[in-house]
Amino acid sequence: MTEIYYVEDDEDIAGIVKEYLESRNFKVTLYRAAEEVKESLGKQRPELILLDWNLPDEEGSRLCRWIRSRWQDLPLMFLTVRNETKDIVKGFQNGADDYVEKPFELEVLYSRICALLRRAGIVPGQTVISCGNLTIDKEKMMVFCGGQEVSVSRSEYQLLLILMEHKGMTVTRQRLLEKIWDENGNFVNDNTLTVAMKRLRQKLNQPAYIKTIRSFGYRMEDEI
Repeated sequence: MTEIYYVEDDEDIAGIVKEYLESRNFKVTLYRAAEEVKESLGKQRPELILLDWNLPDEEGSRLCRWIRSRWQDLPLMFLTVRNETKDIVKGFQNGADDYVEKPFELEVLYSRICALLRRAGIVPGQTVISCGNLTIDKEKMMVFCGGQEVSVSRSEYQLLLILMEHKGMTVTRQRLLEKIWDENGNFVNDNTLTVAMKRLRQKLNQPAYIKTIRSFGYRMEDEI
């Protein structure tokens, strides 16, 4: 299930948005302040963040800049009453991917969220993804190769999931290290990724659909 963090101190608005999006099969976690979401992001990151501008402990644009400085590819969308041109420009300059002014129609918000996720290579609501003879069940966190379940470690699963969710796109080594290991609070070197990929390939019988882009990263693509 696609997870969204929503930072909003207005409980009424937050509740309405949460209820609507969860009816569309999103998982929505609410936060009232910047420090709350910062703490959660240190442990786990969602697929998208919805962000209000006026927060009790920090201006939303500053929080946006803080998030973007750490996660370049994490989709961010403002939901705010701030509708002056200078605020909209500032929001984008600080790293927002979209900017929605209050009041807004829930169906329009949903459509813009789906569009933003698609641009990030994420299909909303998709729980089973595949490439070649490989399948991942995201709900059960299980990997299948040729119909047979494959036992993988947590880091191997995360590595495979990222590549499959970005199928057809080259994912850099640095990005994989940041998303899989740095977010879990572990210090690693570049060799950690090489070892993890080697073990994963062995477990999947050396699949041709995982491509090495030498000195740059990896790409997963369906076999032709």
